[in-house]
Amino acid sequence: MPGTTPAASTLASALPTPSAQAERLIELGVHELAGLPATELRTFAAAAETHTSDEDVLLAVHPDHAPASALAPLLRRDGKEGFVVTDMADVDRFAPLDTLALPGTPLYLLTGLDRGDQMANWSPEEALPAITAGTRTPLLLTEGIHWVLQQPTVLERNHCFMTIGARLRKDNGALDARTPALWISNGTGRDGRERRNAPKVGWCWANNRHTWLGIASTTGRRTHNA
Repeated sequence: MPGTTPAASTLASALPTPSAQAERLIELGVHELAGLPATELRTFAAAAETHTSDEDVLLAVHPDHAPASALAPLLRRDGKEGFVVTDMADVDRFAPLDTLALPGTPLYLLTGLDRGDQMANWSPEEALPAITAGTRTPLLLTEGIHWVLQQPTVLERNHCFMTIGARLRKDNGALDARTPALWISNGTGRDGRERRNAPKVGWCWANNRHTWLGIASTTGRRTHNA
């Protein structure tokens, strides 16, 4: 119920190892769009495995190096390419909230990922203080895309998620009312029928609730040796 602190939910399958994730990103060409040599991803991932042991972690590229507009088309579902909705041409201007501290490195790790199913039917405005009151912080849009790239089953119908850690700040300093989200297109409206079942980057109003959208979060971000 909105107003209470939620418990974290978990998904059945574990993430691939950091080395397997690095190879996946290299296969997709993420290292090239980020301007990083493939060896840097492989070296970082190998060190991450040494320091994280059996911990389930997600390897992410900093949004300054790999923006959402470049990552979204790499998503696939039922052979359909991911896309950003037409009225979100400013998607790469959605930056981390001032309260979120990202490692100052091109590559970093996320721990304790949670899709936020238990926060379905919460608005972003209701969810943010409940998430940050504990030991968690909300995911960025780019982090959510990285998660789906590595674990496509995390995005399923009626169980998709918002990434409210990324917001657009307007010229007057106020936050734009939109919050990013990842879900599956129904192929209606401006999406086009050919995009039915495709992974979709869109947005929701910060004060609106959606029964089919959780609010994703993480227990932390760090470099491999932190």
